[in-house]
Amino acid sequence: MIQTLHISNYALIDSIDIAFHAGLNIVTGETGAGKSIILGALSLLLGGRAESKAVRNPQQKSVIEASFSIQGYEYLKTMCAENDIDWDDETMILRREITPAGRSRAFINDCPVNLSILQQIAVSLIDIHSQHQNLLLASPPYQLRVIDSMAGNEGLLKELNEAYNDYRVALKRYKIERRSIEQAKDDEEFLRFQYQRLKDADLKENEQEELEHERELLINMADVKESLSVILNVLTEGDESADQFLRRAADESAQISDLIDDADSMAERLHGLRVEVQDIASTFADYDKTLNSDPGRLDEVEERLNIIYDLLRRYKAGSVGELIILRDDMKSRLNGIDVGGETLRNLEMEAKQAKRKALEIAARISKQRHSEAERFAAILKERALPLGMKNLGCKVSVRDTELTSTGIDQVEFLFSFNKNQPLMPVGNAASGGEISRLMLSIKSIVADKMQLPSIIFDEVDTGVSGDVANRMGEMMRHIANNIQVLTITHLPQVASKGAHHFKVYKEDTENATITRIKELSADERVGELAVMLSGSAVDKAALENARSLLEQTNAR
Repeated sequence: MIQTLHISNYALIDSIDIAFHAGLNIVTGETGAGKSIILGALSLLLGGRAESKAVRNPQQKSVIEASFSIQGYEYLKTMCAENDIDWDDETMILRREITPAGRSRAFINDCPVNLSILQQIAVSLIDIHSQHQNLLLASPPYQLRVIDSMAGNEGLLKELNEAYNDYRVALKRYKIERRSIEQAKDDEEFLRFQYQRLKDADLKENEQEELEHERELLINMADVKESLSVILNVLTEGDESADQFLRRAADESAQISDLIDDADSMAERLHGLRVEVQDIASTFADYDKTLNSDPGRLDEVEERLNIIYDLLRRYKAGSVGELIILRDDMKSRLNGIDVGGETLRNLEMEAKQAKRKALEIAARISKQRHSEAERFAAILKERALPLGMKNLGCKVSVRDTELTSTGIDQVEFLFSFNKNQPLMPVGNAASGGEISRLMLSIKSIVADKMQLPSIIFDEVDTGVSGDVANRMGEMMRHIANNIQVLTITHLPQVASKGAHHFKVYKEDTENATITRIKELSADERVGELAVMLSGSAVDKAALENARSLLEQTNAR
């Protein structure tokens, strides 16, 4: 509910602070006193258009700020978290500032927000109704919410929302897979051609490096062969080879072993060197035997490398390893095409099962909506009858529609207000006063069933009087048992029903006329009602009549 309202430097208001209460708050005042200005300031918190001409003092900004008790509005906590808005478990503060140039800024709990966020939050806290602002009644989502609240569908709607989300997720997965398979099939022929080319190449890891090394060897075969011949000749095959020199040295060492103590060990070491030289020579000899100077092999290597280079260039790969990875990926994609039909069928089945579950819940909701529609129409006619709507015709149409998160129904309220008048949507059939009384009746029916924001009724009783006005006041009082109600009225019958009474008035200062508001005491309230009953001339009879009205209200 609205706890406090601060308005400064706005139109005829220099600065006012109002503390509202739970229950029914009445706001009265003469025409032109500034009641509409206060309402206009509140509308700015609902995202209304800000204009520079509303700024009273062009040297200062206008500020409209309201604090709200938010106990029970847990869903607002999620909205604030999603928009990086500080949260307080008890109070929320909305503020709108307007510069003299007409620019505006919005804040929630002192956190700057854009107007759309301010509006989303504010409509959960304030609901303004006037003869010109009752478009909500013609809104299909609102009409659906009314019937669901009356039918007690909250639990089922939560189940439906979860089931519908599951269906949407499953359907999305199915569509993504289908598009993927369709795209793959479109590319299948070319993909198979590319895969076959890589498969036929029979690539092996490190093949490129090995071939390039072999090519270098083949190109330089003559030099290699010549070097090998020299090496073998020096080591073992020449007349004066290393092997021969080592053998002679070993023999000579053995002959002097009797004369020199270390000669035997030296002979053994020389023999070891000779074995090592022979082993090295054997290895080089093996190389010499295996190396093929056949130029045909060089052509084969060059041809194979050209194939690899062409594939690297064609597929923009950096190595044979990358080509192998690409080949295996193509194979996986082709396998996916081959088995994709089964995967797609499984996903389609999951989506159908999820939809079936959502439809089953939606059907249960729909049954309760159809049952409640007729009952609600009857209750609404009964509730509106005392408000001077004796010829009201009412029907709640529930028609089939495609499955959505709210079900499979489209709800529409149809009304007629005169005899022999066909039932029509409310916007085509009702005057502003009739719509106001209809909305008042609906609010009185659902006030204890829906979590509604604070309601502001702005002269919705215009055009009525007498007993109808009294009944409208009683209806507002009934609504206020469940939620906070602020009512701007000119009718004493309505004003007397309030638990708290505020008066808006003008005051002349030395330099200007300004709007003020104050909460009336018990005696002041009697005087205000007397003025409303009799006009400017208040006599004893008017005062007694005012006291009588209040006593009748308090006696109920």
